[in-house]
Amino acid sequence: MSALQVSRATPEDWSVVREWAVAEGWNPGLRDVTGFFAQDPDGFFLGRLDGEREPVSAVSVVNYSDTYAFLGFYLVRPDRRGLGHGLATWRAALAHAGDRTVGLDGVPAQQDNYRRSGFALAHRSARWVGSVAGRAPGAGVVPAAEVGLAAIAAYDAGCHPAERPRFLERWLDAPGHLALARVVDGRVTGYGVIRPAHEGFRVGPLFADSAGDAEVLLDALVDGSGADRIAVDVPESNPAAVRMAEARGLVPTFATARMYTGPVRPFAGDRVFGITTLELG
Repeated sequence: MSALQVSRATPEDWSVVREWAVAEGWNPGLRDVTGFFAQDPDGFFLGRLDGEREPVSAVSVVNYSDTYAFLGFYLVRPDRRGLGHGLATWRAALAHAGDRTVGLDGVPAQQDNYRRSGFALAHRSARWVGSVAGRAPGAGVVPAAEVGLAAIAAYDAGCHPAERPRFLERWLDAPGHLALARVVDGRVTGYGVIRPAHEGFRVGPLFADSAGDAEVLLDALVDGSGADRIAVDVPESNPAAVRMAEARGLVPTFATARMYTGPVRPFAGDRVFGITTLELG
């Protein structure tokens, strides 16, 4: 059998992984790659067999801080599954995280494998999908650029296990992305991003102080983008987020589980109405 070689990927390399994700039904955003690589350009890995140009496996391990990393895109080309290539790529890539706590959003079929690798359940999530009726945007919603990256990054840091200004700088203004914030009495009370995906639009993140703030932001994102069908990854640990998805007529599709290998810094899970991405947390 040809030996597997694991090497770092470039954004250009990653286009094939995006196609794999489409085939798996993950519905990636059309221009996600710029934001993904901005956070940690060394955190994306491909496995190739000797003498073959096309990769057979992929995984990302993106370092956010000295204490936290996130694993995603754990994929093996269908015709090369069951041969150990995925696990070999996983092990090589995971070394990039060092002694950091690593998080992931795992599909049910892989969760037992993740447990054996030291990951423990934090909460479950589901992707809620559907067509959304137009609603007039509420008051206080402004473009995220109007409040500035520093203010958005500060709010985001309270809703995520690590600060990520490099990621946000690209995510907020990527082509096709619409980023909005809600400001009440001069204070940011939430923000959200909607982006075109392979099918419809993806919302994420959607972070807000309250369900009311989240609802106003979601309506403004849908209205501003012209989206007719959206998908939001909603943590079950936030019952208000689940109620909002139900009230908008969305339906749960596939499930995932947020898992960690160790402790993460405290963050406001009750403000997370929509996870940013399943690939980068």
